[in-house]
Amino acid sequence: MHPPKRFSELPEYAFPRLRTLLGDLPAGHPNPIQMTIGDPGHAAPGFITEEISKHAARFANYPPNDGAPELLDAIGGWLTRRFGFSTVPEQILALNGTREGLYNTCMALCPEEKNGQRPVVLTPNPFYQVYAVAALSVGAEPVYVNATAESGHLPDFAALDGDLLDRTAVAYICSPANPQGAVADKAYWRQLLALAEKHDFIVLADECYSEIYLDAPPTGILEVVAEDGINPNRVVAFHSLSKRSNLAGLRSGFAVSGVETIARMRLLRAYAGAPLPFPLQMAAARAWSDEDHVIENRALYAAKFDAATEVLGNVPGVHIPEAGFFLWLPVDDGEAATLKLWQEAGVKVLPGAYLARDTADGNPGEKFIRVALVAPLDQVRDGLTRLRDCLYS
Repeated sequence: MHPPKRFSELPEYAFPRLRTLLGDLPAGHPNPIQMTIGDPGHAAPGFITEEISKHAARFANYPPNDGAPELLDAIGGWLTRRFGFSTVPEQILALNGTREGLYNTCMALCPEEKNGQRPVVLTPNPFYQVYAVAALSVGAEPVYVNATAESGHLPDFAALDGDLLDRTAVAYICSPANPQGAVADKAYWRQLLALAEKHDFIVLADECYSEIYLDAPPTGILEVVAEDGINPNRVVAFHSLSKRSNLAGLRSGFAVSGVETIARMRLLRAYAGAPLPFPLQMAAARAWSDEDHVIENRALYAAKFDAATEVLGNVPGVHIPEAGFFLWLPVDDGEAATLKLWQEAGVKVLPGAYLARDTADGNPGEKFIRVALVAPLDQVRDGLTRLRDCLYS
């Protein structure tokens, strides 16, 4: 058996590549620190277990595929409070984690052809790897748009050739960006939406880090859609409880768009989706309705970014991001720096190139490492101090 040729350009996933790079090399410190994967380490809200227990009998039943009314109402209320975007339940699709939605939405919405040619799916570079797999699964051409310091660490879609944009069916965008933490402002969103309208493509806005920020709440694409009266079917926005509420294991996210677009997504999900069990949907509804735990969670991350500023603030080229919980640190060579850091300091990070693709202009992650600030504060400070002394002294 041979895999489809369309997947031949996919490299090995980032974390298996990291295991291959480090192999059996011993850590250069008696207390190794893991700073690679973005697995939230803070406590989940205490009410989650209570809600699951209260509804545990419903594990015996098939759950609502599109989302229980209580969950859709809670999500709709949060969208109104957070973005000023009013919805009806038919505009929201509950997801078993947003990765499922980011993949299947492309499957549901990308046409076989665009203007008589192979369609294009645009993705930032670096990016969340599911974007590329989704593009290749539908037979589209993935186009990796480098997001560098020169472009504010967001992709400059407006600089692309008009003929390419005319072939574009879907554009992925992540804000706050993983891994750089860059945030799209209203001007950026408006430019992107104008391009989407002019060239007739759909914007898939991955905003799963929107509630982890230092100062002002990141502007969401739905704010601009609401303010400017844009047809919501032009956009699908994705949100999750994984980072916001430290509930990565709950696998609860959602997609929101116009009624017509969500109907197309629901049609595919009826066949291909895995609905969230009813007790977990009730727990998710409670989480979307509560902001106190989110504020507490944000304060814990703020303390870690204070530590990052204290430890790395004087290092040339180091930028503390506006949002998210990663540092995107400049180095001469990401793989070499990762090896050195593990062998000499016992700190495990991820080479930036593993999150990006080679392009004609190079790999925009090659001279970076990604550092996750998800460990307890004392470990984060220790890890960053070792990192500074190892790589920047």
